[in-house]
Amino acid sequence: MNNDVENVIIIGSGPAGYTAALYTARANLNPLVIEGWMWGGLLQQTTDVENFPGYPQGIMGPQMMQDLRDQAERFGARFLTENATRVEPASAEGEPHTVWVDEDEYKAESVILAMGAEHKKLGVEGEEDLGGRGVSYCATCDAAFFKDRETIIVGGGDSAMEEAIFLAKFSSKVTIVHRRDEFRASKIMLERARSMENIEWLTPYVVEAFLPGDDGALDRARVRNVETGETRELPMNGAFIAIGHEPQSEIVQGIVATDDNGYVLTEGKSTRTDVPGFFAAGDLVDHTYRQAVTAAGTGCMAALDAEWYLRDNPKVPTPAALEGTGDLAEEQWVPAQPTRSA
Repeated sequence: MNNDVENVIIIGSGPAGYTAALYTARANLNPLVIEGWMWGGLLQQTTDVENFPGYPQGIMGPQMMQDLRDQAERFGARFLTENATRVEPASAEGEPHTVWVDEDEYKAESVILAMGAEHKKLGVEGEEDLGGRGVSYCATCDAAFFKDRETIIVGGGDSAMEEAIFLAKFSSKVTIVHRRDEFRASKIMLERARSMENIEWLTPYVVEAFLPGDDGALDRARVRNVETGETRELPMNGAFIAIGHEPQSEIVQGIVATDDNGYVLTEGKSTRTDVPGFFAAGDLVDHTYRQAVTAAGTGCMAALDAEWYLRDNPKVPTPAALEGTGDLAEEQWVPAQPTRSA
């Protein structure tokens, strides 16, 4: 057990976690970042990033994450490349927040949650191998790479329609592949997608496999009609999977408030959760934008919220610390409600 009480522990990495680490480090809070074995988040799975400010020539996703990590480390952030396995909020008896890594305990006055979200995957042949080589999960991120090429969107909700409409601005043809003739998308989103001349529809079909060409990049998909069983190969250069995301909120379920889909809920325009001293940022809370730059922005917000929380809730001596002494004993941490207004 580590007996030190950290000012702030950041759980997770990626743009949100590393930006929170940078800001808290520069505020002399000496943050501990439990970044996870798969540090860097979804951008570790991304090739070219061309829409993050400050990189006019673009940058590879893993390099960008290394840069963010190095910048936070320069100002004193410390990193534990392990997965947090359990958390427990501060107790009424004066115990601070606790974060476990297996059997090891780490105490903190504040905790920033930045575990992110994972793309839901089809789980079909070729999906993993062709990730970043034609298979993508974000049209906003990657559509420009498929200018004047044929692409497909897999999905039937509003997100799939939004992806298709955006992608249609670049691709010569976008085919929406969906397992049913009916769609979950709202009427207005369907109407917008149907109004695009270069969007076509393939229902009721599912993708069975993504197949590479001679150059090793995505060349076609094998699709199956769910009613007749007929299979065919659909040529294309890019495939965008838009079947949803899964926030990585397992370790805080039942501890902080989440919505029905598992996204952590925050108060108003802040990053405060319903547990005093717990803050949340990035794709863990964002089911709308899901961009690196917006995640970084909320990481900054969480760092500032945590800094203000620590300012407004300083360590105070507990009765146990004062017992048997005539003077103030060494300070111990006592949980308190935030006093800073929203």
